[in-house]
Amino acid sequence: MALKFGLAIMNDFPPDVVPADRIAAMREQVRAARDAGISSIWVLQHYLGNMPTLQPVPILSALAQDAGDMMLGTNMFILPLHHPVQVAEDFATLDHITGGRVIAGFGMGYRENEFESFGVPMDQRVARFEESVELIRRLWSGERVTFEGTHYAVRDQHISLTPVQQGGPQIWIGAGPHKKGAQRAARLGDAWIVPPHASPEKLKVVLGHYQAERERLGRGPSELVARRELLLDRDAGRARELGLRYRGALTRKYAEFNAPEQGENYRHLSTEQAAVEVADASYLFTDPEGAVRALKELESQGLTYIVLRAQWYDTPQEQVLATLELFKNEVLPAFR
Repeated sequence: MALKFGLAIMNDFPPDVVPADRIAAMREQVRAARDAGISSIWVLQHYLGNMPTLQPVPILSALAQDAGDMMLGTNMFILPLHHPVQVAEDFATLDHITGGRVIAGFGMGYRENEFESFGVPMDQRVARFEESVELIRRLWSGERVTFEGTHYAVRDQHISLTPVQQGGPQIWIGAGPHKKGAQRAARLGDAWIVPPHASPEKLKVVLGHYQAERERLGRGPSELVARRELLLDRDAGRARELGLRYRGALTRKYAEFNAPEQGENYRHLSTEQAAVEVADASYLFTDPEGAVRALKELESQGLTYIVLRAQWYDTPQEQVLATLELFKNEVLPAFR
């Protein structure tokens, strides 16, 4: 089975940008990804941040007409901040708008200001997340549901809008690259999206935990998914320089928010030097040949799906389109 690729479309912008002015450029990127043979597009979620952010379900609805047959996913939708009944209905609506092409990427979130402002205690993240996934799946079945959890209760109700996809969209879990995250993703998800800062060595370890837990639970094989940052140029040195500049600007903005799990999993947010080391170990800031080599290595580890991001902070549109053109012509053919 050929390695598949997704593209994360930037939907959080520098503070001086009016996102309304970027919608046409986002549509252009979606069409370029579609024409390049990319299988899916993805957008993220944050609230009350330091970058104006278009919320994922509405923007995916708007981009669906440009996406052709591509799947549309959230990477990640912050599940514990929302009531699962609303999430089930909203994603079912998106599934109808797109003709059954939705992947529900659910994450736990990590920014304290979001949880405090929503009135959700940070220490309830895991419990709310796990209850929500179970309740959403049961609602998507279309059957009548009685559910009594610690945080959510539904008594003899059924969803008003059964999703187009039988049983509802696949749920891909966002979790940190550590044993506990791997096991949670194996238990709850149809796949796990491993964050982009996990090195090839770390990927091998955590995907081992993930697969072992799926086997222990008697769950079948799943897509093995990792994210990677991508900037291509025929000059590998120039690609690295530009990638570090644009991704570094985003990293500095993200680092203004605290992370609950300090240490190795958030090392890329700690210092400029750490960010460079993570980029050199894990990101694809290189020429097309270098990208093929790195992606072939991931494929040899058993990965089946790579979600790429080619724009951060103030990366110009021309750079994104140039990366996608090189990817289409000189990288993708190596995987077809």
